[in-house]
Amino acid sequence: MRKWLTRTVVGIVLVGLLIVGGTAFRVWYVARADERPRVDAIVVLGAAQYNGRPSEIFQARLAHAQQLYEQGVAGVIVTTGGMRAGDAYTEAEAGANWLRDRGVPEEALIAVGEGNDTLRSLRAAAAEIRGRGWNDVVLVSDPWHSLRAGIMAEDSGLRVWTSPTHSGPIVQMRSTQARYILRETAALLYYRVSKNPADSVDLGM
Repeated sequence: MRKWLTRTVVGIVLVGLLIVGGTAFRVWYVARADERPRVDAIVVLGAAQYNGRPSEIFQARLAHAQQLYEQGVAGVIVTTGGMRAGDAYTEAEAGANWLRDRGVPEEALIAVGEGNDTLRSLRAAAAEIRGRGWNDVVLVSDPWHSLRAGIMAEDSGLRVWTSPTHSGPIVQMRSTQARYILRETAALLYYRVSKNPADSVDLGM
């Protein structure tokens, strides 16, 4: 009985390590991808904005989305993200305004200002996109966030490719790369089990 219990515990630990290790590898692998097929829309995940001015992290995502747009990946950019208490702008509005000020035509911008976490923002964006008869998107976010966001977008009914930004504060801080990968691994596993976002959950990292 003792041997059986020991083997069971060791087996469970090994399976757990394989799941965690495999997920961490996928987070790392997708972070390095840069998929640019012709699609219906480019979707930019929102980030912090300050009175209508996108943060540096958000600006890096928006600049990358504009590059994809100018390369002909899609004729439309969808900006996402709601607003916090006391904000005058949604993240989506701030992002769309930033792109408009840099030459992206008004008719090429769709701001979906709903959702204060990745999952709810993507669900709102997916509803808007599918309501227009579209389905295929390239998703723009930070490298380590791309796998989780892509899975959530697929679960929302979209066909997804990812093209993460490779500039901005998060990408430049190589010393924190392992921490971001571990956090995204935990967040993705949490989502897989609960089907809830982990954006506001303390994962201990």
